[in-house]
Amino acid sequence: MNLWPNPQHRALRWAPWRSLLVLLTALALLLPGCATNPVTGRSQLMLVSESSAIAASRQAYAEMLSPARKEGRIDSDPQTKRRVQGITERVVAQAVRYRPETADWDWEMSVIDEPDTINAFAMAGGKMAIYTGIIQQLELTDDELAQIIGHEIAHALSSHSAEKMSVALASNLALVTYAATGERSGLALTGAGLAALIAVQLPNSRQMEAEADRIGIELAARAGFRPEAAASLWGKMASKAATRQPVFLSTHPAPESRQRDLSILASQMQPLYEQARRGPIPTHPVR
Repeated sequence: MNLWPNPQHRALRWAPWRSLLVLLTALALLLPGCATNPVTGRSQLMLVSESSAIAASRQAYAEMLSPARKEGRIDSDPQTKRRVQGITERVVAQAVRYRPETADWDWEMSVIDEPDTINAFAMAGGKMAIYTGIIQQLELTDDELAQIIGHEIAHALSSHSAEKMSVALASNLALVTYAATGERSGLALTGAGLAALIAVQLPNSRQMEAEADRIGIELAARAGFRPEAAASLWGKMASKAATRQPVFLSTHPAPESRQRDLSILASQMQPLYEQARRGPIPTHPVR
């Protein structure tokens, strides 16, 4: 005897079991999804491998830059591009010393001509961008600019993109965001590409920021840039935040103690800076 002759009834009967199956599958994914980061030594949720995050970020990066590229706003000022490129190549060389396997990454830094935007970001695999607004409005010195670039490179080295993608996927954030907004900012991204985009837009945790601060200031010091510039950079950022919230702070939240902590780190990194200034400073190719 068929107790569920109506297909709709069969669907209702299956619904709770389907939810349970989804939950069990998620738990099965989560249990083996932790890894120890080779740079920080911290245990991270890693449902997304770094190689997968790099592939997804490559797609998302191209899509993100596409509108500005069509409008001629990518690397449009040769002088600014040369300045950013030169600093980036010095800091990336130190990143490769930190993690030699990253020499195979397709490192890329784009300067986006957007004077009103105070922002910079890095994605998995060394895909980075900086907006002209953060350079111009904060009147950055080369040492301060190196701190921003070092901080972003540190996020990439520490697999923070893969970690945030994993968190987003585990919490169905990509699906929730899409359902809530009904759009994807005009980008034709789905699946892992969308998760990579959302990972860039998600705020970093305080732990991620502390890791990027420590690693970034060391990379910049080893590349021959003054470590005390990290504190002066965040002083400028705090001053700008008093009148207008920079986009950068939406993804890089700053605790009140940040300048003090960076000043302490700067004194610790001073010998590395002095050593770097005594010899030739290496570079690594960056597109």
